Amino acid sequence: MNKDDFFMSRCIQLAKNGRANTAPNPMVGAVIINNDKIIGEGYHVKYGESHAEVNAIRSVKEDELLKSSTIYVSLEPCSHYGKTPPCADLIIEKGIPKIVIGCVDPFNKVSGKGIQKLRDAGRDVKVGILEKECLELNKKFILANTLNRPYIILKWAQSADGFIDKKRKDGKPILFSSPLTQMLVHKKRSEVDAILVGKRTALLDNPSLTVRRWYGKNPIRIVLDKDLNLPSNLHLFDNSIQTFVFTEKEKENFLNTKYITLNFDVNLPQKILNTLQSLQIQSIIIEGGRATLQSFIDLNLWDEAYIEKAKIILGSGIKSPVLNNENLVKTQIYNTSIIELYLNKL
Repeated sequence: MNKDDFFMSRCIQLAKNGRANTAPNPMVGAVIINNDKIIGEGYHVKYGESHAEVNAIRSVKEDELLKSSTIYVSLEPCSHYGKTPPCADLIIEKGIPKIVIGCVDPFNKVSGKGIQKLRDAGRDVKVGILEKECLELNKKFILANTLNRPYIILKWAQSADGFIDKKRKDGKPILFSSPLTQMLVHKKRSEVDAILVGKRTALLDNPSLTVRRWYGKNPIRIVLDKDLNLPSNLHLFDNSIQTFVFTEKEKENFLNTKYITLNFDVNLPQKILNTLQSLQIQSIIIEGGRATLQSFIDLNLWDEAYIEKAKIILGSGIKSPVLNNENLVKTQIYNTSIIELYLNKL
């Protein structure tokens, strides 16, 4: 590994520390070197707080060293005033002569403007170091700013013979997951902005849709209830977490529950995504049921599918969704099940 790759890999490592707290901002890491030694580093800790470059610069004990140093940053420094002042301006102000950047920021208020500002100030700027890895780091942020929709993760659990549910004599849901695989799902929930279920799943499973088996923030809960028939005593309506109800009926918001009116007749998944994009929701897990999941698949509105296949045989029941354009990229084997990760080829 050459020098540039080494220091950029450290930027990526640092950036991941902000995984659950930076959205809708990206994860970013920064490293400052002088004479090939790290003299400062930082990452974007939380949305609304100082960016990675600021934290790295603040960590340098001898400020005068900045004028002969190089700053590595995994994403192009911002050039506009948002929650914080432009990082490109601070780099120029501190006299840092060389900037090495992982990838360009696709956000339209930046998108090359930070790089140009640095070059116009006479700085030596190199772009594209570990670019693929830097893009992968912020794939949700990048997709939201290029395709103008949230990054979509489909998630379901199924039996070994391909059923996700069966008529239940006792009314209780069939459990495919173990405590370990439940923990992994809750970890995944902590890394997205929102989680969505259909009316049937909400009614039969009465899910909480929280991260109670993992440490982190709870995603915004979303449920589809066209005619507002779901009972108010469901966990989804306990007002403990912000919850959106997509419906065709008009209803006043109540505490943490917000009712959003949509026409359910045509292209509902796209309408949902358009609304979420307007609310700056950049990533979502869709957890069912089958009709809801398949509606997104049929419109090719998915990016990643996380499928748990238990060793249970049901023999009959509700068939699991069928993916289109899938590409199996990872398989994890556990005692009671297999978890498969698919990416959309398109």
